Amino acid sequence: MTRKVTANLYMTLDGRGEFPKYPGSDLPSGDPDEPDEFFRKMWTDRYSDVTTVVMGRRSFTGHLRVHSLKARKPDAPKFMFDYSRFLERVEKVCLSHRLKKLDWENSRLLKGDLSKIVKKLKNEKGGNIIIEGGPRLIAEVLRLNLADDYWFLVMPVVFGRGPRYWYPMKSQTTLKLLSASHMPYGELVLHYEAVREKTASKRK
Repeated sequence: MTRKVTANLYMTLDGRGEFPKYPGSDLPSGDPDEPDEFFRKMWTDRYSDVTTVVMGRRSFTGHLRVHSLKARKPDAPKFMFDYSRFLERVEKVCLSHRLKKLDWENSRLLKGDLSKIVKKLKNEKGGNIIIEGGPRLIAEVLRLNLADDYWFLVMPVVFGRGPRYWYPMKSQTTLKLLSASHMPYGELVLHYEAVREKTASKRK
Protein backbone atom coordinates (compact mmCIF):
# COMPACT_ATOMS: atom_id res chain seq x y z
CA MET A 1 0.00 0.00 0.00
CA THR A 2 1.36 3.42 -0.98
CA ARG A 3 2.42 5.62 1.90
CA LYS A 4 0.38 8.76 2.53
CA VAL A 5 2.23 12.09 2.41
CA THR A 6 1.07 14.99 4.60
CA ALA A 7 2.55 18.50 4.52
CA ASN A 8 2.42 20.82 7.55
CA LEU A 9 2.27 24.60 7.11
CA TYR A 10 2.60 27.29 9.78
CA MET A 11 1.83 30.72 8.38
CA THR A 12 0.59 34.23 9.05
CA LEU A 13 -2.44 35.63 7.22
CA ASP A 14 -0.17 37.10 4.55
CA GLY A 15 1.53 33.76 3.90
CA ARG A 16 4.75 34.27 5.89
CA GLY A 17 6.50 31.33 7.49
CA GLU A 18 7.07 33.03 10.83
CA PHE A 19 5.92 32.62 14.44
CA PRO A 20 5.12 36.22 15.48
CA LYS A 21 3.98 37.33 18.91
CA TYR A 22 0.30 38.22 19.34
CA PRO A 23 -2.15 38.17 22.28
CA GLY A 24 -2.31 34.59 23.49
CA SER A 25 0.60 33.28 21.42
CA ASP A 26 2.71 32.72 24.52
CA LEU A 27 -0.09 31.13 26.55
CA PRO A 28 -0.95 27.43 26.68
CA SER A 29 -4.39 26.41 25.44
CA GLY A 30 -6.04 24.52 28.29
CA ASP A 31 -3.88 22.08 30.26
CA PRO A 32 -0.19 23.09 29.89
CA ASP A 33 0.77 19.41 29.96
CA GLU A 34 -1.52 18.56 27.05
CA PRO A 35 -1.05 19.59 23.39
CA ASP A 36 -3.44 22.14 21.93
CA GLU A 37 -5.65 21.33 18.95
CA PHE A 38 -3.22 22.23 16.17
CA PHE A 39 -0.34 20.28 17.75
CA ARG A 40 -2.58 17.30 18.41
CA LYS A 41 -3.89 17.15 14.85
CA MET A 42 -0.57 17.84 13.14
CA TRP A 43 1.56 15.62 15.35
CA THR A 44 0.16 13.74 18.36
CA ASP A 45 -2.62 12.03 16.42
CA ARG A 46 -0.06 10.92 13.81
CA TYR A 47 2.49 9.24 16.07
CA SER A 48 1.08 5.77 15.46
CA ASP A 49 1.01 5.87 11.65
CA VAL A 50 3.98 8.07 10.63
CA THR A 51 7.44 6.54 10.31
CA THR A 52 9.23 9.21 8.21
CA VAL A 53 9.55 12.98 8.64
CA VAL A 54 11.03 14.98 5.74
CA MET A 55 12.67 18.34 6.46
CA GLY A 56 14.76 20.93 4.70
CA ARG A 57 18.20 21.80 6.04
CA ARG A 58 17.13 24.69 8.25
CA SER A 59 14.13 22.83 9.62
CA PHE A 60 16.25 19.77 10.34
CA THR A 61 19.01 21.66 12.16
CA GLY A 62 16.41 23.71 14.04
CA HIS A 63 14.56 20.60 15.20
CA LEU A 64 17.84 19.00 16.26
CA ARG A 65 18.79 22.10 18.23
CA VAL A 66 15.41 22.53 19.95
CA HIS A 67 13.38 19.31 19.81
CA SER A 68 15.86 16.44 20.15
CA LEU A 69 15.80 14.61 23.48
CA LYS A 70 19.30 15.86 24.22
CA ALA A 71 18.16 19.47 23.77
CA ARG A 72 14.82 19.18 25.58
CA LYS A 73 14.70 21.27 28.75
CA PRO A 74 13.81 19.34 31.93
CA ASP A 75 10.83 21.61 32.74
CA ALA A 76 9.20 21.16 29.32
CA PRO A 77 5.61 19.80 29.25
CA LYS A 78 5.20 16.05 28.99
CA PHE A 79 3.73 16.29 25.47
CA MET A 80 6.91 17.98 24.25
CA PHE A 81 8.97 15.07 25.61
CA ASP A 82 6.58 12.75 23.73
CA TYR A 83 7.25 14.80 20.59
CA SER A 84 11.01 14.48 21.09
CA ARG A 85 10.72 10.72 21.57
CA PHE A 86 8.68 10.49 18.40
CA LEU A 87 11.33 12.42 16.46
CA GLU A 88 14.09 10.23 17.88
CA ARG A 89 12.49 6.98 16.72
CA VAL A 90 11.18 7.94 13.25
CA GLU A 91 13.31 8.15 10.16
CA LYS A 92 14.30 11.76 9.52
CA VAL A 93 15.07 12.69 5.91
CA CYS A 94 17.04 15.91 5.49
CA LEU A 95 16.97 17.52 2.05
CA SER A 96 20.22 19.40 1.59
CA HIS A 97 22.98 20.00 -0.93
CA ARG A 98 25.19 21.68 1.69
CA LEU A 99 25.29 19.26 4.61
CA LYS A 100 27.75 16.36 4.40
CA LYS A 101 26.69 14.41 7.49
CA LEU A 102 23.91 14.36 10.06
CA ASP A 103 24.42 14.15 13.82
CA TRP A 104 21.00 12.73 14.65
CA GLU A 105 20.18 9.05 14.94
CA ASN A 106 17.84 7.54 12.32
CA SER A 107 18.59 10.30 9.80
CA ARG A 108 19.68 10.31 6.17
CA LEU A 109 20.56 12.93 3.59
CA LEU A 110 18.83 13.13 0.22
CA LYS A 111 19.26 15.64 -2.59
CA GLY A 112 18.05 16.14 -6.12
CA ASP A 113 14.66 16.38 -7.77
CA LEU A 114 11.93 16.67 -5.12
CA SER A 115 9.35 14.77 -7.17
CA LYS A 116 11.72 11.81 -7.52
CA ILE A 117 12.58 11.90 -3.82
CA VAL A 118 8.93 11.85 -2.74
CA LYS A 119 8.16 9.07 -5.21
CA LYS A 120 11.10 7.05 -3.89
CA LEU A 121 9.96 7.49 -0.29
CA LYS A 122 6.36 6.56 -1.10
CA ASN A 123 7.52 3.31 -2.70
CA GLU A 124 9.67 2.33 0.25
CA LYS A 125 8.36 0.17 3.08
CA GLY A 126 7.06 1.95 6.13
CA GLY A 127 4.22 4.01 7.52
CA ASN A 128 3.03 7.40 6.40
CA ILE A 129 5.18 10.49 5.79
CA ILE A 130 5.08 14.05 7.12
CA ILE A 131 6.82 16.85 5.24
CA GLU A 132 7.85 19.40 7.86
CA GLY A 133 9.79 22.06 6.06
CA GLY A 134 10.12 25.77 5.69
CA PRO A 135 8.15 27.82 3.16
CA ARG A 136 10.54 27.12 0.28
CA LEU A 137 10.17 23.34 0.59
CA ILE A 138 6.41 23.40 1.18
CA ALA A 139 5.88 25.84 -1.70
CA GLU A 140 7.61 23.34 -3.98
CA VAL A 141 5.44 20.52 -2.60
CA LEU A 142 2.35 22.60 -3.39
CA ARG A 143 3.63 23.60 -6.82
CA LEU A 144 4.21 19.97 -7.77
CA ASN A 145 1.10 18.69 -5.91
CA LEU A 146 3.21 16.09 -4.09
CA ALA A 147 1.28 15.76 -0.81
CA ASP A 148 -1.94 13.86 -0.32
CA ASP A 149 -3.18 16.26 2.32
CA TYR A 150 -2.16 19.47 4.08
CA TRP A 151 -2.54 20.79 7.62
CA PHE A 152 -2.45 24.58 7.94
CA LEU A 153 -1.99 26.57 11.12
CA VAL A 154 -2.93 30.15 10.19
CA MET A 155 -1.97 32.79 12.77
CA PRO A 156 -4.02 36.02 13.11
CA VAL A 157 -1.21 38.35 12.06
CA VAL A 158 -0.34 40.23 8.85
CA PHE A 159 3.40 40.15 9.34
CA GLY A 160 4.78 41.81 6.21
CA ARG A 161 8.22 40.22 6.31
CA GLY A 162 9.99 36.90 6.43
CA PRO A 163 9.99 33.90 4.06
CA ARG A 164 6.91 33.46 1.88
CA TYR A 165 4.93 30.30 1.28
CA TRP A 166 3.52 31.53 -2.03
CA TYR A 167 5.66 31.70 -5.17
CA PRO A 168 4.67 32.10 -8.85
CA MET A 169 3.24 28.86 -10.24
CA LYS A 170 2.65 27.79 -13.84
CA SER A 171 -0.53 25.95 -12.92
CA GLN A 172 -2.86 25.81 -9.95
CA THR A 173 -2.98 23.20 -7.21
CA THR A 174 -6.56 22.54 -6.12
CA LEU A 175 -7.36 21.50 -2.56
CA LYS A 176 -10.58 20.20 -1.00
CA LEU A 177 -11.37 21.45 2.51
CA LEU A 178 -11.91 18.54 4.92
CA SER A 179 -12.18 20.43 8.20
CA ALA A 180 -11.78 23.89 9.68
CA SER A 181 -11.61 24.94 13.31
CA HIS A 182 -10.39 27.91 15.28
CA MET A 183 -8.32 28.13 18.43
CA PRO A 184 -8.89 30.45 21.40
CA TYR A 185 -6.64 33.28 20.20
CA GLY A 186 -7.78 33.53 16.59
CA GLU A 187 -5.67 30.84 14.93
CA LEU A 188 -7.28 28.70 12.23
CA VAL A 189 -6.55 24.99 11.85
CA LEU A 190 -7.38 23.90 8.29
CA HIS A 191 -7.17 20.41 6.82
CA TYR A 192 -7.14 20.05 3.02
CA GLU A 193 -7.01 17.07 0.70
CA ALA A 194 -5.20 17.33 -2.62
CA VAL A 195 -7.47 17.11 -5.66
CA ARG A 196 -5.76 14.90 -8.21
CA GLU A 197 -6.37 15.05 -11.97
CA LYS A 198 -8.40 11.84 -11.96
CA THR A 199 -10.75 13.27 -9.35
CA ALA A 200 -11.09 16.54 -11.22
CA SER A 201 -11.78 14.83 -14.56
CA LYS A 202 -14.69 12.85 -13.09
CA ARG A 203 -16.47 16.08 -12.27
CA LYS A 204 -16.34 17.39 -15.84
